[in-house]
Amino acid sequence: MPRRTMHGVVVSDLMDKTVVVKVERRVMHPLYKKFVRRTKKYLAHDESNAVKVGDRVRIRECRPLSKRKCWEVLFENA
Repeated sequence: MPRRTMHGVVVSDLMDKTVVVKVERRVMHPLYKKFVRRTKKYLAHDESNAVKVGDRVRIRECRPLSKRKCWEVLFENA
């Protein structure tokens, strides 16, 4: 089965080899039929500590690396 990938923006890089990525998606409201934005934050593994706050990145699902971290940064400028 292929691994899931997502696009997002780095909102924190204070941890060592870990970044927080905010992923935004648009969903239709069931009653009003208007598109609303939903965001979620994911912890992603960044082996080289290369990405900084504000960078657009692509993350990919991987094996669990810690309690909350099961994503890895693929590359910058996604």
